[in-house]
Amino acid sequence: MIETVRKLVEIYGPSGHEDKIRAVIQVDIENLADEIRVDALGNLIATLKGDGSGRRVMLAAHMDEIGVIVTHVDKKGFLRFGPVGGVSPTLCIGNRVKFANGTMGVIGVEKRDNLKSVPTFEQLYIDVGAKDRESCPVRVGSMAGFDRAFVAQGNRVHQRWTAKSMDDRIGCAILIEAMRAIKEQQRALPHTVHFVFSVQEEVGVRGATTAAFGLKPEIGIAVDVTPTGDTPKPRPMAVSLGAGPAIKVKDTGMISHPGLVDLMIQRAEAAGIPYQLEVLVGGTTDACAMQLTHTGVIAGCISIPCRYVHTVSETVDADDALNAVKLLLACLKGPLDL
Repeated sequence: MIETVRKLVEIYGPSGHEDKIRAVIQVDIENLADEIRVDALGNLIATLKGDGSGRRVMLAAHMDEIGVIVTHVDKKGFLRFGPVGGVSPTLCIGNRVKFANGTMGVIGVEKRDNLKSVPTFEQLYIDVGAKDRESCPVRVGSMAGFDRAFVAQGNRVHQRWTAKSMDDRIGCAILIEAMRAIKEQQRALPHTVHFVFSVQEEVGVRGATTAAFGLKPEIGIAVDVTPTGDTPKPRPMAVSLGAGPAIKVKDTGMISHPGLVDLMIQRAEAAGIPYQLEVLVGGTTDACAMQLTHTGVIAGCISIPCRYVHTVSETVDADDALNAVKLLLACLKGPLDL
């Protein structure tokens, strides 16, 4: 799984510009699904047909990442910019960003009278090495993603993975690994499962909204990251790195279906899969969009504990990701009578 994760996390793909990451995933899954298509918004949808005895299930992990967008190019060739998704100004200073055309930029900050104050986006700029506006290789409206290499630390028994876009390329990798496991086992599922690699989650769960409306699932499960409460002086939260995937109970956008939460717990315990329960006090996932489509969908989420969410060093535990694959498979192989 590590090579899949390494490949996915380093690809450019801010919200609304997921074509590069979508193309890579599409190649990876081209022989794993019965049907593959891309919808009008850009969601990649791979369908595994069931034997007719089960339910219509939608699994969603978003391809997009946070980033920045150019709002102005001054006469010296410096760029002013705004956030795409949940970007903090404190994350930006000194970091590097990469544009779709390969241009690299360094984020700088103006001289401030009060160095103790948090800078605003109006005080930040991007230096792409241009000498003036005319020689600038990007323009107003160009988007960039943060640029950092994937890092694996630890040994084969215990590894932690760090990258700039674990949110939510780790979820995409989990869906891919689940599809591979189903293919290798050559066992038909009872359920028809739509694996949705969604777009524009970071700016309002937009891709999952349209995908769920078109697919009309009976059950929806998102796979996404969640913050942890195991670092020095964190916000109290009962989620730790390495203690298993977290079964979401509630976040600020949705309350998981209690029956689906109980089913996930039962399947995890029956298979000996470690798990945690998650209550997230800030943020939501594609499960929110699925839950509210048409007349409503039974929805929940499997969350991957992640330190330093929405930074260039999002960190997950490899075992949590591998166990999330096992939990997904345990849910899909049995009945979903909810």
